[in-house]
Amino acid sequence: MKQPVDTTLYESLHILIVDDQVVMRRIIRQLLGQKNIKNIAEAESGEKALEYIRRHTAETLDVIICDLYMENMDGMEFAHQMWRDKSLIPVIILTGEHDEFILDVTKQAGATKVMTKPVSAEELVLAIGEVVGAV
Repeated sequence: MKQPVDTTLYESLHILIVDDQVVMRRIIRQLLGQKNIKNIAEAESGEKALEYIRRHTAETLDVIICDLYMENMDGMEFAHQMWRDKSLIPVIILTGEHDEFILDVTKQAGATKVMTKPVSAEELVLAIGEVVGAV
């Protein structure tokens, strides 16, 4: 079993939450807030997230947490676009999907990590630590 994460390492991270449901964005923000992660931006779609990233090129984004199923551009397409753009920003897909084939294809499309809901604040912070190389 992995040791609990020292969350003080993560307080300066800048995270973008991408989800078409405001309630889910709020829940993820609250989970991150439990671990003192406060530098959080939100986008309600993959398209809006790409716009945000392009507008804030001088600002460092450390991690993107993205839903898999959204209108127009879903999380798989978003992760693939980030991969095609050669982005170095890790993309964590957070989904209610449990089909292993879909989860594997999502990773192959460009997601750094795929997690299934529900997740605890500790699990989410641990995953963030893994993708940024802090764990």
